[in-house]
Amino acid sequence: MAGEDAVQSTVTGGEPLGVRLRERRRELRLTLKDVADGAGLSVGFISQVERDLTVPSLSSLASISRVLRMPITSFLSQPDGGQPHTRHDQRPVYAVQANGLQYERLSARFPGNVLNSVIVHEPPGMRSEPIRHEGEEMFFILKGSITIEVEDEVTVLSAGDSIHFDSTRRHSSWNHTTETVTILHVCTMDVFGDDLADDNRLGNRARHKVRQEPGDNDSETESVTV
Repeated sequence: MAGEDAVQSTVTGGEPLGVRLRERRRELRLTLKDVADGAGLSVGFISQVERDLTVPSLSSLASISRVLRMPITSFLSQPDGGQPHTRHDQRPVYAVQANGLQYERLSARFPGNVLNSVIVHEPPGMRSEPIRHEGEEMFFILKGSITIEVEDEVTVLSAGDSIHFDSTRRHSSWNHTTETVTILHVCTMDVFGDDLADDNRLGNRARHKVRQEPGDNDSETESVTV
């Protein structure tokens, strides 16, 4: 069952993910700060990812991929969302890193769709990297308990609780418990790469400019394991 059995990484390509991201950045003549600014992440985190010292979450990888002008599918294999419904015992479970965050795609793809949703299984002690990006998102806790931080607001959510916020506010999550937490996550950010095949569809989605704040891109090393 998802969240209990080990799930293999579905990262594509023969080289490590960090190596491929660094090669693409250099190909585009971008600095670490360029990628960090564009993706709403810190320079320290981007540096760790490129050195394969940490692994990005799905939303972070989608943000980095967008800055690098590559579809996320170039780096990660995900279900294509071709059907409007899913079955609980038939949904593929995938991950950026084995034994890390696990995902089950729920939302379908069709012209003009706005919502993207996954079930997330977050292991005990896991912390997501602080990020800001376009759109909005909602967490609904299906099982367990988790700490959500949106800028300076810290909220502990348990099964049946939810939170909905503007994704341009810096946010992160932390499974502070000893059990895997299961979350329904819904957002307007294109975490599947469905939009990039047709840039004209971008106007149909909710988009917000990521706010920049003083000190956002200091090159500190972040203690994250996702």
